[in-house]
Amino acid sequence: MKVGIVGTGYVGLVVGACLAETGNDVLCADLDAAKITGLKENRLPIYEPGLEPLVVRNQREGRLQFTIDVGAAVEHSEVVFIAVGTPPDEDGSADLQHVLDVAGTIGRHMNAPKLVVTKSTVPVGTAEQVRAEIARHTASPFHVCANPEFLKEGAAVEDFMKPDRVIVGVDSPEAAKVIEELYAPFVRTGNPLIVMDIPSAEMTKYAANAMLATRISFMNQIARLCEVVTADVSQVRKGIGADRRIGPAFLFPGPGFGGSCFPKDVKALIRTGEESRVPLDILKAVEAANQRQKRVLFEKLQRHLDGNVTGKTIAVWGLAFKAETDDVRESPALVLIEALLAGGAAVRVHDPAAKETARHYLGSRVHYAEHAYDALPGADALAIVTEWLEYRNPDFAKIKQLLKRPLIVDGRNLYEPQKLGRLGFTYDSIGRPLGCASS
Repeated sequence: MKVGIVGTGYVGLVVGACLAETGNDVLCADLDAAKITGLKENRLPIYEPGLEPLVVRNQREGRLQFTIDVGAAVEHSEVVFIAVGTPPDEDGSADLQHVLDVAGTIGRHMNAPKLVVTKSTVPVGTAEQVRAEIARHTASPFHVCANPEFLKEGAAVEDFMKPDRVIVGVDSPEAAKVIEELYAPFVRTGNPLIVMDIPSAEMTKYAANAMLATRISFMNQIARLCEVVTADVSQVRKGIGADRRIGPAFLFPGPGFGGSCFPKDVKALIRTGEESRVPLDILKAVEAANQRQKRVLFEKLQRHLDGNVTGKTIAVWGLAFKAETDDVRESPALVLIEALLAGGAAVRVHDPAAKETARHYLGSRVHYAEHAYDALPGADALAIVTEWLEYRNPDFAKIKQLLKRPLIVDGRNLYEPQKLGRLGFTYDSIGRPLGCASS
């Protein structure tokens, strides 16, 4: 099948590469000429495990191509995916300017009947706006489909190739048939392709992300309470996760959620509720709790450093909002670092993949360590923000030797408090007993 993808970010590039891998003729378009030039040379603009081999192989085999000519991608294709960004507007609503600009381009280049698929995360009603914008520019017949993505950064390729489910909102049986054929290779093992009306598909994406964000904020608040009442959130998590009605996923406490999806989608759903006069009080609480949680590591460091970080040097391991990605958007690490800098601390940072993306936000205000241990010499504390594998089993003797004082504040609960206490550290994690040499 001939497929056009407009937008080559996290979603568009993964969708294009995976559809090419299953034999489709895919043309990806983006107005960013530098990005397209890099992609043609197999230089990816993002770090995503498993994606580069797909891009290289499918370009070599001629199934995947890149262009800055969006109109050509539309004319080439039977199915056109809109996968451009929907950043939050000032009021929290999703900014649909790029989506509707693409819709207009599709209308102007509608040279045959096509299926237009909204893959971007968009609020309920967007597909109808896309339909209206396309129809303004063409009399050719076309169908619209809402096909929200459920890709986790760091596991996006696997999520697309082996999806839990595929959600498809369609306006006709003909559209359903085309999209079912396109996705058939990915649901052969029996995971469902769920066909529904378009508004329900659009709502499903927001509802899913809002539910996951709620679970994260709930556990973060429980973790705060655990610290006060001397309970261990790790044990609490196991206890409630064993309940089949709850399950164990997304019950790990941490320094707050970030990334390109959860913060933006929670805001957008709150805004949709306000516009519909349906107040979503739970999600307002989730958002407020997450903002508070992003300061938890700074507050812990302040307490251990006698309430003042001025003149102190803090090492930070992890800049990306989660492991296996270079995405630092809404990252708790940036909130911590900004608070430390505002408090007069010097900051040294390390991340296996996200140093360059973080540099766009932090500039030269921090020191970027080439290796994790390079951030430690003479530092007053180590703060761990991202759960990269290389941080999980470090050389604690070396860490203790390099730090000025043996203080670790861990936002991901990577280590055992009792073990760190025996090794002579003051170890403060999330919702668990304090590990210290005197314990």
